[in-house]
Amino acid sequence: MPLLAVRDAGRRVSDRWLWRRLSFEVREGERVGVSGPSGSGKSLLLRAIIGLDDLDEGEVIVAGKPLREWHLPDLRSRVRYIPQTPAFADGTVREALAAPLGYATAVPPPAGWLAERLERLGRGADFLGARTETLSGGERQIAALLRAMQTGPQLLLLDEATASLDPDATDAAESLLADWLAEDASRAVVWTSHSRDQRSRVTDREVEIGPAAETASA
Repeated sequence: MPLLAVRDAGRRVSDRWLWRRLSFEVREGERVGVSGPSGSGKSLLLRAIIGLDDLDEGEVIVAGKPLREWHLPDLRSRVRYIPQTPAFADGTVREALAAPLGYATAVPPPAGWLAERLERLGRGADFLGARTETLSGGERQIAALLRAMQTGPQLLLLDEATASLDPDATDAAESLLADWLAEDASRAVVWTSHSRDQRSRVTDREVEIGPAAETASA
């Protein structure tokens, strides 16, 4: 059984179809890229997988269960989405990271987990005291990545999730994600990235979307 299945999906904006009859699967352990021209709806696809946006056709199935049948907190504990521009409530980074741990379905990371990853990302403990409303784009992406990984989801949806990071931080983030996958063979990741070089590093295969790929499946 695939971890994620998208079946005959279609998304329309006004009178224009971004994509139709799109079908693909993501299985445990896979690293899948979503590619397509600018404006092809890659972000909308990832948002639809997590239930933040609607499909006009087709359905999304997570772990054998249609998306509409999932209790939202249970879905969000299993699948985490990181947009290119993450949003946080006003407060400190520490408070932003602690917020998901308050849910009943959350499993806190082991002691030392956060400090070790902050160090690898070139950040010290003082980063936790920074105000979220003052963070740069790259700092927001670092905080969002840590927030998503710490609860141990099974599937990560990464939408240009390192686009604002410098090369060293990008390398560190990719390394952390590789380790995250290696820790549990049941995990998987779906990436969008404007960088072909990055996609070649972090994905095993790609799903192309857009009008030209109307009937594509993978």
